[in-house]
Amino acid sequence: MRACRIASKIDYPIIRIDTNQGVYGLGEVRDGGVEGIALVLKPHLVGRNPLDIEPNLDSIRKFANHLRLGGGYSAVDIALHDIAGKVYGVPCWRLIGSKYRDRVRTYCHLPQSWDANVLAQAVRRRKQMGFTFYKMDDFASQFMADVPGAVRDDGVATDKGLKVLCDHIAQVRDAIGYEVPLAADHVGSRLRVNDCIRYAKAFEPYQLAWLEDVLPPQPGELGFGGNISRDWRGFKEIKEATTTPLAMGEDLFGLEEGFKDFIDNRAIDIIHPEPLTAGGIRETKRIADYAAMGHIPTAVHCVVSPVGTMADVHVIATIRDFVALEHHALDLPWWSDLVMGIPKPIIQDGYIPVPETPGLGVELNDEVVKEHLRVPGYFEPTPQYDKYIIDDIRRGGPYPSVDEFGKPVVGR
Repeated sequence: MRACRIASKIDYPIIRIDTNQGVYGLGEVRDGGVEGIALVLKPHLVGRNPLDIEPNLDSIRKFANHLRLGGGYSAVDIALHDIAGKVYGVPCWRLIGSKYRDRVRTYCHLPQSWDANVLAQAVRRRKQMGFTFYKMDDFASQFMADVPGAVRDDGVATDKGLKVLCDHIAQVRDAIGYEVPLAADHVGSRLRVNDCIRYAKAFEPYQLAWLEDVLPPQPGELGFGGNISRDWRGFKEIKEATTTPLAMGEDLFGLEEGFKDFIDNRAIDIIHPEPLTAGGIRETKRIADYAAMGHIPTAVHCVVSPVGTMADVHVIATIRDFVALEHHALDLPWWSDLVMGIPKPIIQDGYIPVPETPGLGVELNDEVVKEHLRVPGYFEPTPQYDKYIIDDIRRGGPYPSVDEFGKPVVGR
């Protein structure tokens, strides 16, 4: 197992798992993570059959967790599916189910600007590219910061501040139209349940596709500093008080570990997993199928390279109740050039075609990737990860001992 890291706004750590049969698979650690979270799993995998995908994943699941700590497991999952698809001559989606769609709808972000001309130009450009689904990101603090009386000292919007936010949403709606889906993310990092209800109810007239990650974790709660509040009761209280749909889940790992309580208790309207945290191709499929049984659709978070994006596309192809896939690289003109093997541009009229070629269907463009490395070295050997670094229990081998009569023996 080897790795490299591509420099971006939020870096892309890529791993490669090689087999003794000359077949290799590519995987990707969650955006902003580090390749080491995958490489420490190397001794748990070397010597095993890479086609035994689920037994291999079972052996390392105990080392996965929420936030970027799910990135190692997820990267391995993707690489193993890439290997298996190449060996069997089928695309990754065929390994996990049947295909519900031939192309995957994407959504893109809008710029943070009050300037009507800037906004109009941005919308025009995105429409020309074929996008029909948009999201406002991190707009709350941006648009209230310079307005006197808009923000309380605890960081929550006053009624005046909420009007500022609503005025901006109305401006965006005027630019894109009310018939077009529009989501909103990062409306606050210090909100409580009642604050979230105020925000969500104020946004109701603008018919948002969803309001994302409204309830942040509090100090002392698992995941503090990310978007991983495990308080399904809080989300349920917000959901029952508003018609604005709620989405969450980008920092959760696993069905049982992260999503099940939210789904079982109908605490959210839309699940929004990041496959590179949630557990990769196979686990994201489990999560989405379980949610669909509760009539909860799936939108997919994606701030990753084309390698991770195509892994998302494969799993989305098999998801019955799907909304849209995020695209967060409009400002990277070289993003599509990082890979070869699929039609370009990768996003065509707002959609990504589902590959029919074996595995992920992509290979790295070595020359372009090497131009954008954050860390020197391109899939260099990793002997420092040959020995076990993490494990639950591992016996060291024979040791000197005595039996019950005091006779020296070698214990095992």
